[in-house]
Amino acid sequence: MIAPEILYEDNHVIAVNKPAGMLVQGDKSGDICILDLVKAFLKERDGKPGNVFLGLPHRLDRPTSGVLVLAKTSKALSRL
Repeated sequence: MIAPEILYEDNHVIAVNKPAGMLVQGDKSGDICILDLVKAFLKERDGKPGNVFLGLPHRLDRPTSGVLVLAKTSKALSRL
């Protein structure tokens, strides 16, 4: 598994570097997306048995690189 580049993390949000050319959310192409990558990373790192919640308050286009902020709780998502 490719580990995401984590720039910041606390109990509510996680900020990762999204490389150019990578999808933020999955689509019909089946290409890897940063959202699934971060979910899998957190699940493995934290030993979570169930699903990992990650809310997406914004997106970046596929050709764009930059910081992607993801909410780790529904409360954080509503505040973002």
